[in-house]
Amino acid sequence: MGKNLKEAMKMLESSQRTEEENEKKPLSEDIPGPLQGRIQNIGEQGHMALLGHSLGAYISTLDKERLRKLTTRILSDTTLWLCRIFRYENGCAYFHEEEREGLAKICRLAIHSRYEDFVVDGFNVLYNKKPVVYLSAAARPGLGQYLCNQLGLPFPCLCRVPCNTMFGSQHQMDVAFLEKLIKDDIERGRLPLLLVANAGTAAVGHTDKIGRLKELCEQYGIWLHVEGVNLATLALGYVSSSVLAATKCDSMTLTPGPWLGLPAVPAVTLYKHDDPALTLVAGLTSNKPSDKLRALPLWLSLQYLGLDGIVERIKHACQLSQRLQENLKKVNNIKILVEDALSSPVVVFRFSQELPSSDTVSKAVPAPSVAPSAIGRERQSCDALNRWLGEQLKQLVPASGLTVMDLEVEGMCVRFSPLMTAAVLGTRGEDVDELVTCIQSKLPVLTCTLQLREEFKQEVEGTAGLLYVDDPNWPGIGVVRYEHANDDKSSLKSDPEGEKIHAGLLKKLNELESDLTFKMGPEYKSMKSCIYIGMASDDIDISELVETIAVTAREIEENSRLLENMTEAVQKGIQEAQSQLQKANEERLLEEGVLRQIPLVGSVLNWFSPVQTSQKGRTFNLTAGSLESTEHTYVYKVQGTGVTPPPTPSGFHSKPRLPGQKPFKRSLRGSDAMSETSSVSHIEDLEKVEHLSIGPEQSSPEAPSPEQPPGDPCAQVSQTEVLQNKTQHPADDHPQVEEPESLR
Repeated sequence: MGKNLKEAMKMLESSQRTEEENEKKPLSEDIPGPLQGRIQNIGEQGHMALLGHSLGAYISTLDKERLRKLTTRILSDTTLWLCRIFRYENGCAYFHEEEREGLAKICRLAIHSRYEDFVVDGFNVLYNKKPVVYLSAAARPGLGQYLCNQLGLPFPCLCRVPCNTMFGSQHQMDVAFLEKLIKDDIERGRLPLLLVANAGTAAVGHTDKIGRLKELCEQYGIWLHVEGVNLATLALGYVSSSVLAATKCDSMTLTPGPWLGLPAVPAVTLYKHDDPALTLVAGLTSNKPSDKLRALPLWLSLQYLGLDGIVERIKHACQLSQRLQENLKKVNNIKILVEDALSSPVVVFRFSQELPSSDTVSKAVPAPSVAPSAIGRERQSCDALNRWLGEQLKQLVPASGLTVMDLEVEGMCVRFSPLMTAAVLGTRGEDVDELVTCIQSKLPVLTCTLQLREEFKQEVEGTAGLLYVDDPNWPGIGVVRYEHANDDKSSLKSDPEGEKIHAGLLKKLNELESDLTFKMGPEYKSMKSCIYIGMASDDIDISELVETIAVTAREIEENSRLLENMTEAVQKGIQEAQSQLQKANEERLLEEGVLRQIPLVGSVLNWFSPVQTSQKGRTFNLTAGSLESTEHTYVYKVQGTGVTPPPTPSGFHSKPRLPGQKPFKRSLRGSDAMSETSSVSHIEDLEKVEHLSIGPEQSSPEAPSPEQPPGDPCAQVSQTEVLQNKTQHPADDHPQVEEPESLR
């Protein structure tokens, strides 16, 4: 058999590559079309599983007798291997594509076992004595609804058992409360039918107290079914007692495909039952060869891997989780949610908002006076930061297979489940170390963002024209809104003027090329009149940031108003000019008379007595906003000077920065990080920048020269000439434009 498998592998891989070539060029690059570059390298064990599907189609063409013998042998061998590997003695196996399908068939078997007349009377038996299926509150979402839909049972047949709230894990089934529920159902005339326990919950990998649950099920005659990712540890040499108790249950569902990295491999439900007729009626066994051939891909994969290969893959995944857990214990501000390092190969962690080194956060609100709304906003804010952390880690270390999930009690968390992803993604110990390094590099950003949030809020609230928007779901410094003149906050309509101002503000802020990220908000937000500021480091000057936002938004608003006023003035001037030109034409007709308007007569009259008319036109003065006659231009051949335009409002003068220093960075003057040689040059550069920004007028002393007395007229004349020269040649000096009073 081994020789035939090797030949099949040679036929499947006609063009073999070395391991280095496979790492450089994945298998998916050879696939043309939309699948190119999207399929991961599945390895030889994956090829073996895919080969099983092809062999299944080929085997189905054999004659009935040979097909029956071959399929029976494949099914029995696979069942025996799985029972021995996962310590489930004297069990039967049902192979299915859908993971929940095996549990549905087990429920049907339990109904046939407890209701003897179900085959004859059908739903009438269930109506007289309703069955009850008990599920944990930490079970997979939608599992109970799936069972009811498959079995045709009403939703009241489901009973949700709460988890421990005061003692033990928050994700373990409360055994005492379960016993109370069972007694209440028996008193109401119901039949406790089946209990679904977890050996590794779908969320955090916690294991129920299966030993106590088994005793309770034996006492009341309830079928016990166990599922979960921790069942994979049954193949290891050392197994925790809580997971080992699952080997005594009535049935369990295994998913060896993700555990071993095998594609298109069916899930397996192992069960114990002595009546083959009931298992046939429930659909757990079948006489069709095609149903028995479902085990062929798994049979080939188990043959190829062997017991040592299976144990090695599961052991490697458990070691990865233990390695991550041990490293995360040394990282501050990271909270680990795990039941037991030895029984759970799932690591769930989150960034904790309780910062021992941050006085501003801990002293912001006293503990006894914290309002529920404040606690809710604080949790939402922390959830947003953990969501951001999880997304960043997924991009930085894609081989880790991290997932971000929302737990009911803990909130947003990051989950590392190598048993479900390591075999497929090829996760190694180096990837775990890189993951820990990335977490440590992101923690300062998270901590500093939390510290700067309160300062940003106070600065915005103390700045005129800015409104602080409380959005706890945004993982950043905060959200700010500029209140323009026509801002109607009470109206629910869209604000096109505000959106235009904020769009221009966003463009100006992004042109500064700072370390901060500015956005108009998430895509699900309908209003775009806000600026969302992203994560920040500890060297951000919040006051400069808020002042820049306020001044820039005010400039944009004033420029837009100036443009609108100019547009209105030009339109009015055009209308007035048209009316005046029409009037001038009418006056010209009255002066010339009607005869001159006749073509032939008018030309003769104009030849004998030409009309002396002056050219009348109109010019529009943009500065004054009025119409003026062009007579002065045509008579004196000189254009009017008009009115001197008002000075343009000056923008925000940013603080002087060192060469290469980005905007919103705190000044390094007086910092211990500067060296003795570099600090002198940097300070000199900073003083030069300040000197240029002040200008020579302010830097020159106001006292008169000692060579000239205060009352000397020559000195006054020289000062007057200097002022005139400055007026005539403004480009030769460094202009000092003051901010208008409205911008101060």
